[in-house]
Amino acid sequence: MYGNVQHLNPAGLHKNPAYTQAVVVSGNATTIYVGGQNAVDASGNIVGKGDIRAQTEKALKNLETALAAGGAGLQHVVKWNVYILHGQSAQAGFEAFQKVWGQRANPPVISSIFVPALAHPDFLVEIDAVAVVPQK
Repeated sequence: MYGNVQHLNPAGLHKNPAYTQAVVVSGNATTIYVGGQNAVDASGNIVGKGDIRAQTEKALKNLETALAAGGAGLQHVVKWNVYILHGQSAQAGFEAFQKVWGQRANPPVISSIFVPALAHPDFLVEIDAVAVVPQK
């Protein structure tokens, strides 16, 4: 049996090309949970201080690295949680996200949350993810 990932945008809910309303995973699949990623390079330096676009791009690159280690790619992400520091431009962050996501079909489910603080005072955004890779 193969795993199945079904993206649902049911009638009665807004259909937006940037996200899917629900994702159903069934059958044999590998699920990868990636903890919150920030704009930190491999040496622990913060990238893009004061720039939410640059920080979002770096956080997504870090997510890609973590996903690859688990045998997944961005196309396998079914759920994102995006934590944005209160006072930052969500639009600027979403533009950076869309640049990285591109025109892939079946965008994931997304929750965006404004928070009063993140783990370091220079962090402007944090993103975690769940990915599902169907088994062959």
